[in-house]
Amino acid sequence: MTTFIQHIELVTGANPKGSVIWMHGLGADCWDFVPIVKELSLAETLPLRFIFPQAPMRPITINNGQVMPGWYDISMQDIARKPDEIGVRESQAAIDKLIARELDRGIVSDKIILAGFSQGGAVALQAGLRSPHELGGIMALSTYLTLGDSLAKEKTIVNANIPILMAHGTQDPIVPLALARSSRDALTQHNYQVEWREYPMQHSVCADEVEAISRWITQRFSSKILLA
Repeated sequence: MTTFIQHIELVTGANPKGSVIWMHGLGADCWDFVPIVKELSLAETLPLRFIFPQAPMRPITINNGQVMPGWYDISMQDIARKPDEIGVRESQAAIDKLIARELDRGIVSDKIILAGFSQGGAVALQAGLRSPHELGGIMALSTYLTLGDSLAKEKTIVNANIPILMAHGTQDPIVPLALARSSRDALTQHNYQVEWREYPMQHSVCADEVEAISRWITQRFSSKILLA
């Protein structure tokens, strides 16, 4: 029997036609982005299932080994150096299982979006770009690309044209803007089409960004669901 990572679910209407798997950031929990669903003001004709996984508890080296929810360990102030490959890949595998379950539930793969904030966004990129299933998009907020050196070998052809939304705060003290921009550039060098947005904020989400997310999600789903 397959076991799944702890998570909560929220549906915006009966018989969801698409799914959004949304990962929280370091030290947060699966409830962190639940309130944003209402703020998105999605159309009633767009019934979706939002899935919010809970990262496992683990010691975080950069935080003096304090145990907290984390998708992987961070050992250095330069968060892109010496990535915790084992932790990243374990989290990728957990998200892969949730994708497989949505397929079993009857959701077509290109109606599944991976989303995440900070560490969660890094996992969304990690899992989405390597998924064997053609996904509907990746939403990477206030985050960066991890394990980029392996992407050329591991990226999948079915997701070569996957829509990617990246958004970042210009005053982010946690994930430097320069790191996010270099991650975007690395993705474009792999010929991914990245919709890039910057906002005058720190390591957070702002109202203008929520509006952009709402439009992006609607664009990803509407035509596919209407044609289904």
